[in-house]
Amino acid sequence: MLSEQSAATVRATLPAVGAAIGEITERFYARLFASHPVLLRDLFNRGNQASGAQKQALAGSITAFATHLLEHPDTRPDAMLGRIAHKHASLGVAPEQYQVVHEHLFGAIAEVLGETVTPEVAAAWTEVYWLMANALVAIEKRLYEESGTRDRRPWEVVERVEETADVVTFRLRPADGGPVRDVRAGQYVSVQVVLADGARQIRQYSLSGGPSESVRQFSVKRVTGGAAAPDGEVSNHLHAHVRVGDVLELSEPYGDLVLDADAGTPLLLASAGIGVTPMIAMLAGLAAAGHQGAVTVVHGDRSPTDHALRADHETYAGKLADASVHFFYERDAEQGTRTGLVDLAGITVPAGTRAYLCGPLPFMRAVRAQLVERGVAPADIHYEVFGPDLWLAQG
Repeated sequence: MLSEQSAATVRATLPAVGAAIGEITERFYARLFASHPVLLRDLFNRGNQASGAQKQALAGSITAFATHLLEHPDTRPDAMLGRIAHKHASLGVAPEQYQVVHEHLFGAIAEVLGETVTPEVAAAWTEVYWLMANALVAIEKRLYEESGTRDRRPWEVVERVEETADVVTFRLRPADGGPVRDVRAGQYVSVQVVLADGARQIRQYSLSGGPSESVRQFSVKRVTGGAAAPDGEVSNHLHAHVRVGDVLELSEPYGDLVLDADAGTPLLLASAGIGVTPMIAMLAGLAAAGHQGAVTVVHGDRSPTDHALRADHETYAGKLADASVHFFYERDAEQGTRTGLVDLAGITVPAGTRAYLCGPLPFMRAVRAQLVERGVAPADIHYEVFGPDLWLAQG
C-alpha cells in the first residue's frame, strides 16, 4: 500500500513523529478550531477536547496506522478503520473535511518538527495520511449508502424511565411519522442537543432496547467530572431538561460491535457500568431469534442499585435456551451474585466462544486478557469504547 520510498522514510522518521505526536495533535486542534470554531461548537465533543482524550485517540490512530503499513504492507487495519468510520458516519462527516484536517495537521507537524520535515518527509507522511483518509472516505460512503442518508432526523420522546439515580432511558418515535430502519443489536445513534450557549453538541448512545419497528431506545448515564474532565454537557442536559414530548435529532444507527454468529455459536457478553446497554440489545436480539448456543452473561457494577436495566438483563437471559448469568458488585452483593470486580475464574468459557465486551477500558483489558488465557482467539474478542478509543493510544 505504501510506496517503497515512502515506507523507508516513514520507518526512519516514525520514532521522531511518535515522540512528538502528542504536541502535534495539540497544535493541530488549536489551529483547526481557530480557523473553524464552528467545528468545536457543533461537531467535536468539547468534553473530550477539555480532557485531552480526543487528542490521545487521534495520536494513537495515526501512529497505529503508520506502524501497520510498515509491519503489514499488504493489508490495512480494517478493524480500526471501521470503528473510526462508523463514528464519523454517525456524526455526518463529509469527504471534503479530510482536506481541512490535512491542512492543519501538516501545518502542526511543520510547526513542531521544524527543519526535520524535509520535502521527502512531508511527501511520505502525506502518503500515509491520504491512504488512511481515502480508506475512511470509502468506508463512510458505503455506510451512508446503506443508511440512505447522512442527515439526522427529528425524534419525539414518548417515554422517559428513571433506571437508577444516574441513568435514564429515553424511548422515541420519528417526529415525522415515517418508517424506522432496521437496526443491528449493539449499534448506537448520535444524538444532537442544543445547549444553553447555543452549541449543538453531539454524543453517541448505544441502543438499549429489543427489536422494534417503530421505537428507538437509548439509556444515558449522567457523567460527573473530576480533576481530569468536566461534567458531561450532553448527559447532564438530557437528564435535567428532556421530557416526554421533546424532540431530539438522531442519526441512523451505526457501530461495528454487532452480533455476528450462527445460532449455535457460544457467546460471552461481558459489561461493566453503562456498558450494559449494547449487551441488553444483544440479549433481546438473541432471545427473539431463538439462539440455541450457550450464552455467558457477565456484568460488573458498583452495587445492585447502580445496575441499570438489571430487570431486562435477567429477563432476556432467562428467555434463552442455554444461558448463565454472573453479576459482580463492589458492595452490597446479594445472594446469587459475587462481591468484587469481574473475574472469569470459575466461569465456564466453552470452546469456540465469541466474546463481546463493553465498559471502562481497564475492565475490558482485564477481561480480554483472561479470555485469551482461557484459549479464546483474539480475533473472536470484540469491544466497544464509549468515547474516544484510547485502547490504541495506550498501546
